[in-house]
Amino acid sequence: MGLLDLFFVASIPVLKVLLLTALGLCLALDRIDVLGENARKQLNTVVFFVFNPAIVSSNLAKTVTLESVVGLWFMPFNVLITFLIGSALGWILVKITRPPRHLKGLVLGCCAAGNMGNLPLIIIPAVCKEKGSPFGAPDVCHKYGMAYASLSMAIGAIYLWSYVYNIVRIFSRSVNEKDNTAEFTSKMNLGGGTAEILHGSCSDQELPPPKNCSISVNYANKCMLPSEAKMKVPILYAIKNSLRMFARKINLRALFAPSTTGAMIGFIIGVVPQIRKFIIGGTAPLRVILDSASFLGEAAIPTLTLILGGNLLKGLKGSGVLQWLIIGIIAVRYIFLPLLGIVIVKSALRFGLVHSDPLYQFVLLLQYALPPAMNIGTITQLFGAGKSECSVIMLWTYGLASISLTLWSAFFMWLVA
Repeated sequence: MGLLDLFFVASIPVLKVLLLTALGLCLALDRIDVLGENARKQLNTVVFFVFNPAIVSSNLAKTVTLESVVGLWFMPFNVLITFLIGSALGWILVKITRPPRHLKGLVLGCCAAGNMGNLPLIIIPAVCKEKGSPFGAPDVCHKYGMAYASLSMAIGAIYLWSYVYNIVRIFSRSVNEKDNTAEFTSKMNLGGGTAEILHGSCSDQELPPPKNCSISVNYANKCMLPSEAKMKVPILYAIKNSLRMFARKINLRALFAPSTTGAMIGFIIGVVPQIRKFIIGGTAPLRVILDSASFLGEAAIPTLTLILGGNLLKGLKGSGVLQWLIIGIIAVRYIFLPLLGIVIVKSALRFGLVHSDPLYQFVLLLQYALPPAMNIGTITQLFGAGKSECSVIMLWTYGLASISLTLWSAFFMWLVA
């Protein structure tokens, strides 16, 4: 099959994404307001907690077995490589373009994290259904392709919320601390704010305020020291408090997102034979559970694409993002990462680290050519750093993804066929 024919096969799924994205963008317009901001938030909550775990768990449960887990071990490692190489290229881009400090975490996140879940879940089934696909029978291709895409989605969510989340948090925290310092200095310069600030710091330490707060330079220093009661905290309480602070810092709740939990459940069902025979199969007594999960999961793909289009509306309003910064992110995600991905996957295949399944190789290569993860926008909203700039970056990267994904998908199919 020629490269031109593969180009037409690869263009169909991307065009489907474009059409649904354009529909979502139109529905989010103010004059229509079907997918307004509040509606997108509510719909995204349903997708996050219901549709995503349903599609991930059902697809993995159907295809993953104890034998196949051994063959899939390279995918988590491959996704980690995309994050690490993207971060390195993003750091070079930051050094060259020198963006404002509050945008450094956003740039590193956009270069590191690709859309590992939503787009593969859309592109791979569409490629399998096209005539002339190099991946064999459509039903077999769809079955295993959805399993690979679901696993990619779960792994990407873990790395996104454990790695990119903390990168953005570190840079936004330094900006917020700088703002708080400026606010403190302005209050001191205005006069009369010293007593209020000292009183606030003392109350945070749960100590009784002095009768005369103005006397208290020594009292302020005293507030900064641990009290005797706090020095005598039991060891178990201290360990518990430390674990709570650690969980809060790395955001364990986001790390074990519903899609990740769904992946764990799917793995357990697929790998444990005693559970598998009760849920999977035409004669399984509990097969209705898996059928219901699959039925729910089918709603994930079109819903995610509509939300994607609605979220891009913010980028149309524009912001002061540096032009060279956007060009740099596009170059990292659509030129350098795919080229390096070809070298890595082909080297892994040569050394026997990846089995010879063309569809599996295609998914591994596709992970290097995806646009930035949409959840980066959610992370910037959590910390209030670079929200409008993120919308513009997403608009341009996803707008150009229609061309980039088509070209790279066609080339990847030709490469593995």
